[in-house]
Amino acid sequence: MIISKKTEIIDLSFTADGFRLSGTLHLPGIDQPPFIVGSHGLLSSASSPKQVELAGKCSEKGIAFFRFDHRGCGKSEGSRTDAADFHGRCRDLSNAIEFLQNHYDLGSRIGLFGSSLGGAVCLATAVSAKACAVVTIAAPLNSRSLIMAARGIEPVEISAELALDPKFQFDIKDGLQAISSLLIFHGNNDSVVPVSHAHELFEKAGCPKKLIIQKEGDHVMSNPVDQKQFIHETMAWFTSCLKPL
Repeated sequence: MIISKKTEIIDLSFTADGFRLSGTLHLPGIDQPPFIVGSHGLLSSASSPKQVELAGKCSEKGIAFFRFDHRGCGKSEGSRTDAADFHGRCRDLSNAIEFLQNHYDLGSRIGLFGSSLGGAVCLATAVSAKACAVVTIAAPLNSRSLIMAARGIEPVEISAELALDPKFQFDIKDGLQAISSLLIFHGNNDSVVPVSHAHELFEKAGCPKKLIIQKEGDHVMSNPVDQKQFIHETMAWFTSCLKPL
């Protein structure tokens, strides 16, 4: 374990498409650490328990972690309609990475973490961001399954109004072959994003890759045993993939 000399937690803001977005940077007490940027689900925020716990664990291992609120979410500027702009969210993530690289003394190795829609955002951004590791939870490969959820299956984090907005439409299947160093989590009882998305993602992505299907797991990973497995496996993945070459 890397013991940090002094960790810092810094609240900051940056801009994307004119929106001022808020976030929190967790810095370990080492020079030029690798860093991870998190992308939350549609109506969630950077304060989600998974990201907060993951950020703390990363600091213990000498990895910086940045969690931020996408446009229209949490403390960031924007409306609910802005929150449904998928490609706008991808620009949020890209701008977050660029901001960190320009303003903080971080290493060159980047990781991405995304849950639900945030997972899709990470997958869509991974290649341009030159990510060395990606971890996703219940990531949809297109918007169709979420539209079905909004029409009455189980709208956990999405409304029909948002799901049917043209800016929300996306399909990232064609770009999956270029993504590698990918760890995938999905519950086999996910009624929002079918588990078939995880199997297709695993089939198409490059190596190294790992797929963890959580038995009876739901979309929000509510089982504490699943959450514990997630933290353990994710930290092992990031520490392995982000270590200096």
